Amino acid sequence: MTKRREVKNMSERSSFANREALVVIDVQNDFCPGGSLPVYDGDKVVEPLNKMIYLAARRNWPVVFSRDWHPEKTTHFDKWPIHCVAGTEGAKFHPGLKTDGRFGTRSRIFQPENIQVFSKGMGETEDAYSAFDAKNTAGLNLEDFFEKLGVEELYVGGLATDYCVKASVIDAVGKLFKTYLLIDAIAAVNVKPEDSDNAIKEMVNAGVRITTVDQVLKKYLGYK
Repeated sequence: MTKRREVKNMSERSSFANREALVVIDVQNDFCPGGSLPVYDGDKVVEPLNKMIYLAARRNWPVVFSRDWHPEKTTHFDKWPIHCVAGTEGAKFHPGLKTDGRFGTRSRIFQPENIQVFSKGMGETEDAYSAFDAKNTAGLNLEDFFEKLGVEELYVGGLATDYCVKASVIDAVGKLFKTYLLIDAIAAVNVKPEDSDNAIKEMVNAGVRITTVDQVLKKYLGYK
């Protein structure tokens, strides 16, 4: 596989010592039980993702939280029930998700240096399933953000397997990131019962690597 292009000026690189990053896809209230477009057991991804956020804090990886951030009127709602309208309760991240990335005690705190929220689907004719269609508050897209930091490997989990997760990881591989899908930190819409399995097969065929949270914790921290 062709290597990702290098940052031309080394001074553009951040102080990050690691090339890895964590991407948490759309773990929002409307996609969890009780929301307007709930994924079955969508809230079950919170615990394993928090473990990954803890790892990111320990290793000082950048952490990205993507979110749907739709206007009140959008052609996207011709396809789906109204969900994740910007500024609403349904658009907020699940309350159990450690979006501040802060772990530890008063004497010893672990927290990633760089936590970013990337919003997508903000246009009135925009679907934007992939996190790579999103932008942060500075208007930077995800690919440029990671390239500026020198990130080469992504660990990805969230909602939903068969839509935004699939679109994001396939885009990531296409943009030459080494991409790992956290198979125990995803959940599917499953409009059809086979949608989740088919989505995973499609991701693997695209070059995505499958792993579990426990395997990643053991690799980097030496324990599950």
